[in-house]
Amino acid sequence: MSATQAQITNQLDEQEARWFAVYTAYKREKLVSKRLGENAIEAYLPLLKHIRRYERKVRTVELPLISGYIFVKITKKQYVPVLETPDVVNFVKFARNLIAIPEAEIKIIQRIVGEGTDVEVHPNEFCTGDAVEIIGGKLTGLRGKLLEGQENKNLLIELTHTGLSLRMYIAPGLLAKV
Repeated sequence: MSATQAQITNQLDEQEARWFAVYTAYKREKLVSKRLGENAIEAYLPLLKHIRRYERKVRTVELPLISGYIFVKITKKQYVPVLETPDVVNFVKFARNLIAIPEAEIKIIQRIVGEGTDVEVHPNEFCTGDAVEIIGGKLTGLRGKLLEGQENKNLLIELTHTGLSLRMYIAPGLLAKV
């Protein structure tokens, strides 16, 4: 076992089901939730009700609290079936570690959603010089240093672990602080 493999944490358990966050394809959260339920996998999609006013009618719509995320409570044997579910992109990992979300945090989200108050979700802000890792797309797992941001739309990072200094623009949603 190499030194890097020894440092990676995986909190999946054989017996105890734990909560994990999963990335979904764009605007597919409700569909993924339904598909997981059909496969007997416990899923939680926090939805907020919003009133939409149109010229001729008023509609109430339910939108995800966190766009592109769904929560699953699984054991180790359910890991692969979750990944094989259509429109599931990947598990949310922190520096390549698969970390379980404490039950208490899920309960807090459930209470917040149950209140019916307006809630805004803001991703963590990045600062110049932050060590970052690409967490989505074909470049997943590459690490680098944040060089600059452009109106918080795209971030310029420098990859340093490739033996080369490459500069590329990556959308902030595909980055995580290391």
